[in-house]
Amino acid sequence: MSAGVAVHQLSFGYGKDGRSAVSEVDLSVAAGEVLAVVGPSGSGKSTLLRLVNGLLTPTAGSVHVGGRDVTRASPEARPVAMVFQGYALFPHLDVAANIGFGLAVRKAPRSERRRRVLEVADRLQLSDLLHRLPGELSGGERQRVALARALLRDPVVFCLDEPLSALDPVLRTAARRDLEQLLRTDGRCALYVTHDQSEAMTLGDRVALLRDGRVEQVGTPRELYDTPATTFVAAFVGTHPMALLPVGSLGLNAAAGVATVGVRAEHVELVPGTEALVTAVDDLGHEQVADLEVDGHRLLARLAPGSGLRRGDRTGLRVSRHTGFDAAGQRVA
Repeated sequence: MSAGVAVHQLSFGYGKDGRSAVSEVDLSVAAGEVLAVVGPSGSGKSTLLRLVNGLLTPTAGSVHVGGRDVTRASPEARPVAMVFQGYALFPHLDVAANIGFGLAVRKAPRSERRRRVLEVADRLQLSDLLHRLPGELSGGERQRVALARALLRDPVVFCLDEPLSALDPVLRTAARRDLEQLLRTDGRCALYVTHDQSEAMTLGDRVALLRDGRVEQVGTPRELYDTPATTFVAAFVGTHPMALLPVGSLGLNAAAGVATVGVRAEHVELVPGTEALVTAVDDLGHEQVADLEVDGHRLLARLAPGSGLRRGDRTGLRVSRHTGFDAAGQRVA
């Protein structure tokens, strides 16, 4: 696999005590691939991006971009473009000047700057906005200006740190589609940090889940959802987290060494019976999600709209599929 970016045993510690924000991370992203990076707050997502783009220097390990070791290179010397959460546009410069700022700093000829700014503005549908200030733009337009400025660097890799988080839900969906089209069409690789799992699952060819600065699992979105490597992944990935129950719950058979069974909401079928208490029903329009309590344990069930189930009802259930984990929280094959 031809790697646009690769990090090996990458580590970084903060403060005098050297508290690890990123620890022994091994990842590679091929040319044309998008790696979505997810994890709870403080897991090291943004630190990883800053190590790749050179805003931080690792305490150990290496960073390669485009096949070149850039571990000690300055940010300006790396073929990396960063798009920040707040876009980082200059409020006193118009759109054209914001897009071409990097070229101006490098003292590129004015004619070249104008040509390249017009080219990238046309690609991102910004041609009619070049003389506006950032304060006169919508959130989606500001996001496209930030992407245009990054694209003008002609990077090997895009580093995107929650670039859509400031947008409202409607704009966010549209901007996500525009961003996906740009990344797919351009064929560059990207590290995409997000706390939004729908973004990670939609945009990422693969997903890396970080926990306490380490990679908990990396794989396709489907692999993380269907075959979580640990109970942490199982409980983190998915709009509805996997229920984790002690072995023997619900009468489920388990392989030797299994201490915990995990059950996804779509694998719970309601049948006649009374063993489960319905503690809540969330109506999401396209589906309902029932919160069930069985022998002091909680699990979820996905239902068709208009199921008629209500809080306080009792029901039976049947589990069609489950995942086993050992005492250390590792998946049992």
